[in-house]
Amino acid sequence: MGEYPAVDTAPVSTANPGSHSERLSNLVTSQRAIVDRDTGLRLYRDMVLGRRFEDKCAEMYYRGKMFGFVHLYNGQEAVCSGVIGVMKRQYDWFCSTYRDHVHALSAGVPAREVMSELFGKETGCSKGRGGSMHLFSREYHLLGGFAFIGEGVPVALGSAFASRYKRDALGDASSNAVTAAFFGDGTCNNGQFFECLNMAQLWKLPILFVVENNKWAIGMAHDRATSDPEIWRKAASFGMAGEEIDGMDVLAVRAAAQRAIARARAGEGPTVLECLTYRFRGHSLADPDELRSEQEKQFWARRDPVKIFERDLTESGLVKNGDLRAIDKEVDEVIADCVEFALSAPEPDPSELTKYIWAEE
Repeated sequence: MGEYPAVDTAPVSTANPGSHSERLSNLVTSQRAIVDRDTGLRLYRDMVLGRRFEDKCAEMYYRGKMFGFVHLYNGQEAVCSGVIGVMKRQYDWFCSTYRDHVHALSAGVPAREVMSELFGKETGCSKGRGGSMHLFSREYHLLGGFAFIGEGVPVALGSAFASRYKRDALGDASSNAVTAAFFGDGTCNNGQFFECLNMAQLWKLPILFVVENNKWAIGMAHDRATSDPEIWRKAASFGMAGEEIDGMDVLAVRAAAQRAIARARAGEGPTVLECLTYRFRGHSLADPDELRSEQEKQFWARRDPVKIFERDLTESGLVKNGDLRAIDKEVDEVIADCVEFALSAPEPDPSELTKYIWAEE
């Protein structure tokens, strides 16, 4: 797949040994996944779909078509595509956060259903009841987006426990579904994180704890909020496997996810995957993004995961530029279609306000 892109550490200071820039430069970069043409194109499409979907969400939000808090995923696409891309759709399970749109798309939830949910329409994946932060799909094994940090980690743990319980207690030898729990660096200072790591390792549960470390927990810099900024090392406290990954490189994430999933399916237990990444927009679309320095933003903009992967694909000779432009065009058509569909979709019926709250007979 060609040479690993050089890390440009200027103009970001590396005086802090826990800084992302220094950590990236010290990573072992040789362990990158090897992909064939079809897989490369599929990964590229998934990343572009996530990026352009989020860009359209920003446009619709500022045009007054979406309401409430909307948290975008721009810049973090390599994490989502790298992990979910090696899992089994509609078999494995996925648990997200309030930054959940792209996780839903990668899990297979149709763009029409995701956009409809953001517009609060009946055709949304949560029937218009959840909105941006609460996407859910039983069909596509999306366990939900959660508004508070750490909420989804115990839910994901329960999913992994169910997989193990079906095999060990109920005798279903085929039960080896893996659950991926996505969450940010801020969650790793919360009790749920440590409690779930302990239980997962104790019972060797098939779960991936995917830390999307984008340096900022709303407006709190990661290095100022934790005694040990290298989150992956915390796995060792529980005797658990942990890896630190360049979260801007989809092939590095994919390789790490493959190793972790293989361990999980073999009954060897969980893994903490700390993916060093960056969000290109503010915490939410209501955030003016004035706390982060321009130097920092420029450093990460040069590591755009979509552009890096595009360069990998073309320079390796695996695909031609025209192949990628055709995907860009097709994705644009999907985005235009899902917006048109969502705009014309019906609102939830007020008479069904309490529907889906309780179990229905």
